[in-house]
Amino acid sequence: MNDATPPANVLSPETVLHHIKKAGVSHVVWLPDSETNWLYMLMRAEPSIRLVGVSREGHAASIAAGIFVGGGRPLILIQNTGMMESGDSIRGWLHGLNIPVVLMVGYRGWTRHGVISDTAATYTERFLNAFDLNYYLVENDKDADRIAVAFDEAARAKRPVVVLVGDEYHGFNR
Repeated sequence: MNDATPPANVLSPETVLHHIKKAGVSHVVWLPDSETNWLYMLMRAEPSIRLVGVSREGHAASIAAGIFVGGGRPLILIQNTGMMESGDSIRGWLHGLNIPVVLMVGYRGWTRHGVISDTAATYTERFLNAFDLNYYLVENDKDADRIAVAFDEAARAKRPVVVLVGDEYHGFNR
């Protein structure tokens, strides 16, 4: 394996970009962070995707709603802490206007095999359930087909759907 090839048990940024493009995403609304650096570099080089940075995650829902109403197909890329901060915007803009958008959410603090010590992870799924948001956990490239499932569900149900990224500290960073 060379330096450009991530291990098989991670979610590679190339795989994520492939699924984003396959879903026809026109805009990625996101809050820049260090965890998604490799994905950012790939998206920036992709001419079919426009990156729309926000200063707070709470702005992402209204911007994505505007992009959708204007004929685009947005994706929201944020962390779980920012998603929780965005609750009222998700309720009012995405649920209230039936916006079929996928939120790709970094599952900060989550671990499959250990005790969760970060309350960001403790409250993430509780938040999703309280806001009636269906979600799919993606941990590695083998799970990546769930990204397409989320886009299909959002379009069919005319509502937001979440992809929880359970590998934000590995595959996105290399």
